[in-house]
Amino acid sequence: MKLVPLGDKVVVKQLEALETTKSGIVLTGNAKEKPQEAEVVAVGPGGIIDGKEVKMEVKVGQKVMYSKYAGTEVKLDGTEYIILKQSDILAIVED
Repeated sequence: MKLVPLGDKVVVKQLEALETTKSGIVLTGNAKEKPQEAEVVAVGPGGIIDGKEVKMEVKVGQKVMYSKYAGTEVKLDGTEYIILKQSDILAIVED
């Protein structure tokens, strides 16, 4: 199965949280904060949403930063995904 987002929705897969800090301190499961960085795995078609034309600006494979409490978490075939509105994406992470 696969997720196919509608309208201005984007499906992302959250990147793994760091288990150690830059200074080498090992974090326990409770101390790790969920990263707000994810990889885009599917993008909706955009179009006319609530009377406004929405152009999709993200592409599959890009890494993005998103709002902390945004989106809906779903689990499909044992993998966790987050479905966001494109407007909940704050930035594209470029190398």
